[in-house]
Amino acid sequence: MKIRIVIDSSFEEDEVVIRCRELNENIRELQKAVSGVSDGLKMVFYKRQTEYFMPLDSILFFETSPGRIDAHTTSDVFQIKHKLYELEEILPIQFIRASKSAILNINHIYSIEKNLTSSSLVKFRNTHKQVYVSRNYYKALRIRISERRNYEE
Repeated sequence: MKIRIVIDSSFEEDEVVIRCRELNENIRELQKAVSGVSDGLKMVFYKRQTEYFMPLDSILFFETSPGRIDAHTTSDVFQIKHKLYELEEILPIQFIRASKSAILNINHIYSIEKNLTSSSLVKFRNTHKQVYVSRNYYKALRIRISERRNYEE
């Protein structure tokens, strides 16, 4: 893989272009990593008749509810017009699937109560909200958290 950086002060906006023979898992991971660089990345959220434009970093987790997808912050719940599988493709790297019905932001995890026989409980900082991580997704979550810790050191 070749990587080339072109610096030109005449550019009005930064742009990242990925040229590849095929869209494989490595390219998808690269896309997510590059997308995750922007902490200010925003998305449209809805509550009743109002649209909210908030940074993704304010979201603790997304979960399915009957007929909709909810986005939880520390103190509120919003709806979003994406399916969970669509979110999984477009969200930055700090978001990871936790179960068939939830995607969580690892940057806000406070603790994980591991349960060997069923789902483990994830708690978030500065809120009472929590999410269960199914056994199928637990290992991937632990790996992503340790990768993040290694990256920060």
